Amino acid sequence: MYALTGRQSLALFFAIILLCWADCKFNSSPSLQDDLAPLEVKFHSLDFRNVLHWKHPQKAVKNLTYFVQYKIYGDKEWTNSEHCQGIRLLECDLSQATSDPREWYYARVRSFSSEEFSSWVLSHRFYPQWETSFSPPQIKVTMTGRIISVQIRPPRTPLRGQKGSRIRVTKLQKLKFRIYLMHNDVEEEVYETDSCSKELVIEGLRPKTTYCLQAMCVTPRSGRKSLRSSSTCISTH
Repeated sequence: MYALTGRQSLALFFAIILLCWADCKFNSSPSLQDDLAPLEVKFHSLDFRNVLHWKHPQKAVKNLTYFVQYKIYGDKEWTNSEHCQGIRLLECDLSQATSDPREWYYARVRSFSSEEFSSWVLSHRFYPQWETSFSPPQIKVTMTGRIISVQIRPPRTPLRGQKGSRIRVTKLQKLKFRIYLMHNDVEEEVYETDSCSKELVIEGLRPKTTYCLQAMCVTPRSGRKSLRSSSTCISTH
């Protein structure tokens, strides 16, 4: 068996020390970065209000600030979200940056402490047209004799048109509206109309009877439904 001389043993000892030091130095920074990294980075979308959310890392100090970037799927360069640089909130509204519902998007977020930045944490690939949920439509009900007219008002997006008013979700997504007609809390009829029709007329109702109506949005392709609107009640003559 080969025996090391004293000088060789000393050289081997220092070599092992150097290797351990280098390994510890290399691994310490990613560990700190991982401790600072935001958790559960994901999009939440309602009426095309597309907001990136994340959670504070459990092992990190409380006074972290966060930095957000986004890009369209396929682009090489990331873009800073100008209003989400060095923020303390755990969310960033990216509605304007992700305003085309037919594009795929990514976002990423990292934190900063007094020591250094965390690593970037990537969101899932986000497709607004598939992933947004909708609020129930508003309805206005009028009565003429025993005929009910229901005016349907779709929810609005946070995006604004040329005249400055918020655009309706139906400009970006085809929807159907389901109207529930109830009497004594029992559903009597269910009506459905598309987003091109802004009014529904219901005839053949009983006289001197109180009816209540509720409405919901339905996405035709996926079948996703909004919650029902609150009840609007009216009585026939």
